[in-house]
Amino acid sequence: MEQRRIGDTDLVTSAIGFGTWEMSTTMYGAIDVGEAARAVNLAIDHGVTLFDTAEVYGPFHSETLLAEALGNRRDEIILATKVGFRYNAEGRVIGLDSTRDNVIARAESCLQRLNTDVIDLLMIHWPDHDTPLAETMGALEQLKADGKVRHYGVSNFDVAMLEESERHGHLAVNQVGYHLFDRRMEAAVLPWCKANNVGYMAYGSLGFGLLTGAFTPETEFAENDWRARGNAFDLPLFEREPFLKEIGVTAQLRELAADHGKSVAQLAIAWVLGNDAVSVALVGMRDERELKENVAAADWRLDDSLRADIDGIFAAAGVPTHRDTPQALHPPGVRRREEA
Repeated sequence: MEQRRIGDTDLVTSAIGFGTWEMSTTMYGAIDVGEAARAVNLAIDHGVTLFDTAEVYGPFHSETLLAEALGNRRDEIILATKVGFRYNAEGRVIGLDSTRDNVIARAESCLQRLNTDVIDLLMIHWPDHDTPLAETMGALEQLKADGKVRHYGVSNFDVAMLEESERHGHLAVNQVGYHLFDRRMEAAVLPWCKANNVGYMAYGSLGFGLLTGAFTPETEFAENDWRARGNAFDLPLFEREPFLKEIGVTAQLRELAADHGKSVAQLAIAWVLGNDAVSVALVGMRDERELKENVAAADWRLDDSLRADIDGIFAAAGVPTHRDTPQALHPPGVRRREEA
């Protein structure tokens, strides 16, 4: 598989990364835990070297399951996780918290759950608007100096936050959503990352399932599936009317991909990787079938004509790509500390 460097670090990884949000047993509906664990090892066998998780996935389920699945293969991969939330005694999220003490304490917990001595890439999951970035960056610098993390970065930061962060250290990466239905990052964040040697990890490459072709007008999401809310990071992707239009677009994209002997998921992944500012396209892979399909997309290069055909489908259907929609800077359903 193609290898890409993350920013200006020494982290060189597979172009496709294994996203483990779907390995949370409380946020993405029912999953086969055993099959997901097998997919982790199969991914390594097929050349996937970056695994991305977060303590809030569950919370904590994803990290624990990933560590168990990796077993003695930890040293074969680049391990990335994210912190920046505060929890109550029952382990439920009660707010954002990127204060120095919390970042360091949460990182220590991640190390234990992941059964590792060092985290290759630690990120702040969402901007904590109540904590100065200088304090947060100081915590990340301390963790790096102590040998607890090799590199650090952020997730869901806009350009102003990235620039402020760079005044107090150096980010390896910014991880933000990017897929065919959500092109908000093309206006400023992606160009900024490229110009400043900061890597870009694209999550949601398959539109949180929209670009797999698996959904129909009859699709209903389980109560414990976050997509049941309708909103996806400040976009109405899973609200009824937009959802039906998106299914129609995906059907046309599936036909376009089939003309090239590919699946719609492979088309979506290849489209993300075609942006040269993208370091890694993160994709959830629950089983062997999904794994093989996704990995096969890494070597497909979309030419300008095919990209124009894709844009033409969106335009003809009147489905927005949200280029001009403001970026989401706060996780849905999570209050600021002063409100908690």
